[in-house]
Amino acid sequence: MSTPPSSTEARRPDGDDRDRGSAVVDFVLVGAVLTLLAMSIVQLAVVLHVRNTLLDAASSGARYGALADRTAADGRERAYDLVSSTLGPDYAGSVTVAEGRDGGRRTLRVEISAPMPVLGLIGPAGMLRVQGHASAAP
Repeated sequence: MSTPPSSTEARRPDGDDRDRGSAVVDFVLVGAVLTLLAMSIVQLAVVLHVRNTLLDAASSGARYGALADRTAADGRERAYDLVSSTLGPDYAGSVTVAEGRDGGRRTLRVEISAPMPVLGLIGPAGMLRVQGHASAAP
């Protein structure tokens, strides 16, 4: 005489238990894909945040350096300070300023080259370049 299965055993009425444990495997597979997708979205948000912060710092530095009582070096220093205070000194390593002429007006261009954040804020240097422009006072 066979003993009936206990209440803790999961058996189908016909006695077949081939699907036992498949829910755990399904959960692991779907959970891994969803976790990867969520982390990818977070990393994309980090990249966009870094890019927008650098762009704002470059534009602000160009506008500051373009004021009548300021120089291009002041604009470079302003951009460097903004980037190093928000993202860190690693991201403010390459800030360049160039003066030029556009239609007879003096212009100021601030360019920032920074690492592309691939894993958190870690990534290859010089992959992300942004520029800020401003018309300087005559």
